[in-house]
Amino acid sequence: MLTQFGPGIWTADGPPVVAMMGFHYPTRMVLMRLSGGRLFVCSPVALTDDLRTAIAALGDVCYLAAPNSLHHMFILDWKRAYPTAQVYAAPGLREKRRDIAFDGDLGDAPVCAWAAQIDQVLVRGNALTSEVVFFHRDSSTAIFTDLIQQLPADWFSGWRAVVAKWDLLLEPQPSVPRKFRATFTDRAAARAALERIRAWPVEKVLMAHGMPVTEDGQAFIRRAFRWLIP
Repeated sequence: MLTQFGPGIWTADGPPVVAMMGFHYPTRMVLMRLSGGRLFVCSPVALTDDLRTAIAALGDVCYLAAPNSLHHMFILDWKRAYPTAQVYAAPGLREKRRDIAFDGDLGDAPVCAWAAQIDQVLVRGNALTSEVVFFHRDSSTAIFTDLIQQLPADWFSGWRAVVAKWDLLLEPQPSVPRKFRATFTDRAAARAALERIRAWPVEKVLMAHGMPVTEDGQAFIRRAFRWLIP
């Protein structure tokens, strides 16, 4: 079900998904209402009848965004449910999902259709994936997907819990996983993107896997990336 997070922005948590080697992750999408009742959906979760009913009360789904090449599992289902919606791909996803007819690519500047209300930055330089980070102006919310994560301490068991602890997924505060820190092959590009993010007047932070941050958002981002910024 949708939960309002601020003016014109909602979240919806979906069922966990299974990734490589049996690791399962919780899922969360972000929905933002633009002018004219147009809805922008970032990283869609599994689409249920209840979720469709709640969305219909808010407006029309016009834009679907896969913010990195790892978050695409439910995009095709949403496109079939909302055939007039435009679908936007992060770098690398077109090659990965040739079964989806994408309408555009997500880059280092917002598409004009949502630029008045949503800004964005492409965080380049990582070998695992390039991620687009959004900023919803009306709610002063930065929206990350995988670059910042946190899972409950008891989320995994056995050897997966050991790996997750090493990866910093079980820290008391959301942070950048160790695997992402290690795979930034172009840290200068990452720093440039982060400087743009730090220029936003961020008060709150959302992520696909982790507890939302509801205050002092810029301070939180500085802490999460202090390993990258001298």
